[in-house]
Amino acid sequence: MIPRRILPALLAAPFLAQRAAAQDAFPTRGISIIVPFPPGGGTDVLARILAQHFQESFKQPVVVENRGGGAGRIGMQQLQRGAADGHTLMVTSTGGIMGLAGAHDTFKVEAALTPVTLLAAPAYVVAVHPSLGVKDVAGLIALAKQRPGAFSFGSSGTGAASHLAAELFASMAGIEMLHVPYRGTGPALNDLMGGRIQLMFAPPQTVAAASASGQVQSIAMTAERRSALLPGIPTVNESGLPGYSAVGWFGLFGPRGMPAPVTAKIAAEAAQGITTDATRQRLAALGAEPEPMSPDAFARFIDADIAKWQQVVRERGITLE
Repeated sequence: MIPRRILPALLAAPFLAQRAAAQDAFPTRGISIIVPFPPGGGTDVLARILAQHFQESFKQPVVVENRGGGAGRIGMQQLQRGAADGHTLMVTSTGGIMGLAGAHDTFKVEAALTPVTLLAAPAYVVAVHPSLGVKDVAGLIALAKQRPGAFSFGSSGTGAASHLAAELFASMAGIEMLHVPYRGTGPALNDLMGGRIQLMFAPPQTVAAASASGQVQSIAMTAERRSALLPGIPTVNESGLPGYSAVGWFGLFGPRGMPAPVTAKIAAEAAQGITTDATRQRLAALGAEPEPMSPDAFARFIDADIAKWQQVVRERGITLE
């Protein structure tokens, strides 16, 4: 007779063996990485870095599929229809998950997707038109209070991190600014250089050349601490708005219900792929550093970050696209 204390372990053994076999066997065919935005942006760059690494390490073909449209919803729907076996993945950003989460419901990412790993969480640069004549965040806030409602800021779209970071700034600073959404940060930068908008919260690489030429001024970074890549630019927190912090992150996801061993295997390979010296250099050009996380830690990170942005959306009366 089998002792009762041993029976559970014996019953579980076949399932544990199946899980281990699934992890060892993965992948059994080609992998698709969906990008819910057009080619060329940071999300696309990261997906292609992963695709190259996965193809070399997994010895299977890996294809990046750009499925832009619907503020990321078209690509997201394709991911959610995919088999939860690790062969269909997605690289997306803060805005892509905000579109899924909405503004009002409590959001738990694991109820909708399988979070695999964080890839990078770069800060934004607060870039202003030189005509404002401000040198720091304190000066920008003071001028905005003197001229309520006179400033417009651009973003890459409603609900994007570049939009929400500016709304959080306005809320904490007690100022009012008009939001002008664009189809990407490039068109917004053009209008900032032309003086048609007064400021934007932008990825560092987007404004680097314009800042160097004096067409815009980069007065602060939005992260909690100074960037190792741009140590000469102070943070918003230290230069006029204590307590402020905002980043726009990029992460890797799969359909809901992926087996944990497969998820862990993909996360480990992704971490290797984004921490090579060559990849670090490519990310530095985007103003980012690799920040891989375990799937569990990534899920907690997302839930906390999305809850923060949902509160901003509600308080500012923002209608997500």
